[in-house]
Amino acid sequence: MCWHHFFLWELVCGKLDLHKQEGLVHVCLQYKELCVEVFYIYFHAGRVEEPYVSITKKRQMPKDGYSEEIEKEVGQAEGKLCTHRSAFSRASVIQAFLGSAPQLTLQLYICVLQQEITAARSVFMVLSLLSIVYGALRCNILAIKIKYDDYDVSVKPAAYLCIFMWRSFEIATRVTVLVLFSSVLQIWTLPVVLVNFFGFFFYPWILFWQSKSPFPENIEKALSRVGTTIVLCLLTFLYAGINMFCWSAVQVKLNDPDLINKSQNWYRLTVYYMLRFIENAFLLLMWYIYKTDIYLYVCAPLLVLQLLIGYCMAVLFMLVFYQFCHPCKKLFSSSISEGLLSCFKFLCFICKPPKSTILTDKAEVKSENTDEAWSSSKTIDSQKGNPHQSVSSNA
Repeated sequence: MCWHHFFLWELVCGKLDLHKQEGLVHVCLQYKELCVEVFYIYFHAGRVEEPYVSITKKRQMPKDGYSEEIEKEVGQAEGKLCTHRSAFSRASVIQAFLGSAPQLTLQLYICVLQQEITAARSVFMVLSLLSIVYGALRCNILAIKIKYDDYDVSVKPAAYLCIFMWRSFEIATRVTVLVLFSSVLQIWTLPVVLVNFFGFFFYPWILFWQSKSPFPENIEKALSRVGTTIVLCLLTFLYAGINMFCWSAVQVKLNDPDLINKSQNWYRLTVYYMLRFIENAFLLLMWYIYKTDIYLYVCAPLLVLQLLIGYCMAVLFMLVFYQFCHPCKKLFSSSISEGLLSCFKFLCFICKPPKSTILTDKAEVKSENTDEAWSSSKTIDSQKGNPHQSVSSNA
């Protein structure tokens, strides 16, 4: 069991009392032992031949429509290292969005109100931003490896660069927009945050209730139904925390045995970024209208334009990643360009008025034209009849 799994299991099952010093000391000692174990396994791996190995089968990326299956021997030491590496990836995501993201927002908010940035605070903010970007990057890689677990996936440096630029622009602009809005409209900050958070928190549960699937029971055998519910709530809590700042590459699906949506949904991705762009633009508009004297020496229109362009740059790097740099783009049923095109067609179809309305409008226009033609013909006939009446009167 990984160390963060151990912590979660201890907390849910009631074996860890956070109010007692003994419980915290026990967990810290467990973490220390696990760290020592990882270093011991790493430095002693390969020195002694292991009597038992496991064989894993992975499929290579298809070439010319053909995918070859390869076998690889994995020793116990390498398997344990992979387990700890996976635990570290998940822990980095948790630390980034539940620790570094609120800290970066608070530090930037304090800098805006005090109108000064100290060297120490700027260093901490840069480190927090890098921590969040790294957590989002690990979330992307984790999503790829979960969705394409049967394939031997190798991520190229260009893909890492695209993800890094994508997440950097997205998170930096999102945090800046939230700070600017909260600095002028403190009363409305909490409603905006709560609507965002609870919207993403309840979204997986709404999909689960709509699917009418049975309650998942295979998460952990030692957990009761209440414990399983708490674990699922913690998972959706993390999912909501990620989506507050950026798009979560790992989509939660509670009616799936792995609790992860393994399908590539371009529609959900498009709707998220469209709504997020509209929300950022609206929050910036509110900041521009109600900005105070602390922004007296700030060129507000230029700052708004820079933030909107920065978010568009994030979307651009995302499109480049999925279109050209994704390690499993050959397995996509449709490319992101095709998905976006079909999504825009669907939105245009929704916004387009129904045919019955168009036909009714045409019929009304046609009837108006016929009425006008009939009235004009009657006028002409009356004008033609006037000379005859004048001649008869003269006679």
